[in-house]
Amino acid sequence: MVNKSKMKKLNVKIGKMVLRNPVTALSGTFGYAEEMKDFVDISRLGAIVTKSVTLNPRNGNPTPRIVETPSGMLNSIGLENKGLKDFIQNKIPFLEKLRTNVVVSIAGFSIQEFEKLTERLSEYNCVSAIELNLSCPNVIHGKKTTAKRLIAQDEVAVNKVVSRVRKKTKLTIITKLTPNVTDIKKIAKAAENAGSDAISLINTIFGISVDAYSRKANLANTVGGLSGPAIKPVALYFVHQAYQAVKIPIIGSGGIMSAEDAIEFMLCGATAVGLGTANFINPAVATNVIDGIMHYAKTNRIKNINNLIGRIITD
Repeated sequence: MVNKSKMKKLNVKIGKMVLRNPVTALSGTFGYAEEMKDFVDISRLGAIVTKSVTLNPRNGNPTPRIVETPSGMLNSIGLENKGLKDFIQNKIPFLEKLRTNVVVSIAGFSIQEFEKLTERLSEYNCVSAIELNLSCPNVIHGKKTTAKRLIAQDEVAVNKVVSRVRKKTKLTIITKLTPNVTDIKKIAKAAENAGSDAISLINTIFGISVDAYSRKANLANTVGGLSGPAIKPVALYFVHQAYQAVKIPIIGSGGIMSAEDAIEFMLCGATAVGLGTANFINPAVATNVIDGIMHYAKTNRIKNINNLIGRIITD
């Protein structure tokens, strides 16, 4: 049984959401939670983020769509999902039963689509927050197999989307950003100025995997998003940079496999952390990380986990 007095030390706040601990499950790696219920006690997580939902159904990119790389994974799923109507009919009923914060990730191909998705999902009490996925790298550009320019690569576009969505909901808004930019501080600030309650970073890094013998790309889409331990130092850098630019909470992610990894992200400025690729390796990893953070707090006499945020020693 979890000691509730210890759990109080782990509470963090993201917008209007109070998380019992800073550990969340990232979009695209936890399905819609129902798929994971037999492997992990979902109620122990601070929050779960659903697979991204689009207004209309999407088939996603052609296969193969996932390939293992050294210390990481490349994926090019392409936002495959059955659309908003199916999500409401078949996913919401299970999400309503959960005893944790539910963040619904949404992706649109116009501002109007983001608005419609937000308005509709805001009608459901089980939805604690909306995550704006402005940084998915896996979209085919015409006949070419390269990624489109992302909304999250343009500070003006980020500001427009967030500000328009902000007018459509009172729920917490989390803006998911990309590391595929020159200056993350400008993008993060644009999201904050437009009314985002938090930012989530990093999303995956553009990458390509090639077979030396066939001389072909290992992904049908050629370009994919790199995740896993290989990108952790990059992710820490971006969290550290964004922390210096914004006052809103940051949900840090990128290669987190252990409690120590999670603590490192918090030291660099993250209020909460997201587990992604690790869920594929060990579906129960989230509870292991939570237990590890509790142990760290106890052994290091940390009375409040929030005291670690941004406390990296750089000199």
